[in-house]
Amino acid sequence: MTAAIQNNVTRGIFLMMSAITVFTVMSAFIKAADRVPAGEAMFFRSLMAMPIVLIWLVSHGGIMAGIRTKSVRNHAVRGIVGSCAMGLGFAGLKYLPLPEVTAIRFVSPILMVVLAAIILGEKFRFVRIAAVMLGFVGVVIIVAPRLSVGLGTNEALGVGLTLGSACLAALAQVFVKGMSGSESTTAIVFWFSATATVLSLLTLPFGWVWPNGFELALLIGAGVIGGLGQILLTASYRFAEAGVLAPFTYISMLWSVLIGYFWFNEVPTMAMLIGAAFVIAAGVIIVLRERALGDDATARRKVRAKGLQ
Repeated sequence: MTAAIQNNVTRGIFLMMSAITVFTVMSAFIKAADRVPAGEAMFFRSLMAMPIVLIWLVSHGGIMAGIRTKSVRNHAVRGIVGSCAMGLGFAGLKYLPLPEVTAIRFVSPILMVVLAAIILGEKFRFVRIAAVMLGFVGVVIIVAPRLSVGLGTNEALGVGLTLGSACLAALAQVFVKGMSGSESTTAIVFWFSATATVLSLLTLPFGWVWPNGFELALLIGAGVIGGLGQILLTASYRFAEAGVLAPFTYISMLWSVLIGYFWFNEVPTMAMLIGAAFVIAAGVIIVLRERALGDDATARRKVRAKGLQ
């Protein structure tokens, strides 16, 4: 690996870790404003991110060029699914400790493998199947203590909301993956933020509250740093491949444990730590397998290219 490529990879890893850190802090802000309904929190998160996104668009060729799209329908579907995932995730934060919510969310990339096979027709190989099963074992370990106390409890509701969020987030990522060949990254980011802002207003009749000064600062902060996180995340993929960056997303587990302990007095349980280890291991297995398959495909293309010379 040349020095230039190494520097780019290092920069990509730094940007990814920064994005994940920012998103974890954003979740903490939403959790701290627990009196504010999830729909209202989603409104502030989406609306306050728009100025950051617009500035980013201006610096990347202009607003009109950045938001140009070939399929309004695809953006609408992705926006609806992603908005529901965000809303359910914010609601789940009200009932579960931050580290547990983070650990359960790790199931998203595992579910994405299953959904990509169903929707996009990608091959579902043995290694992927084994990793998916390992990940689900981890999730069962995490949620079992919460469900054992009864399905009608707040803890069980939090588990259901967070799992629903993880499933819809995986589905949204599959849609993004399918759109990536025809839609620009800037358009995907902008139209999602716009869609989530509009859809969040539909929850207005269900009991929005007037936030106090501290809550308002948290909500605005969540939106601003959420928009910043989107830009950092997108920029990271310009410098390194997804397979290289994916393992570094698990730094959110460390930040969640630290923030949960020092801000919310949440002590991680042994079941949560063990289950998270299973889920993380499953995710890493999938990432490493995808990288190996990508390397094999690249090697085959090079061989074929040489044969044509």
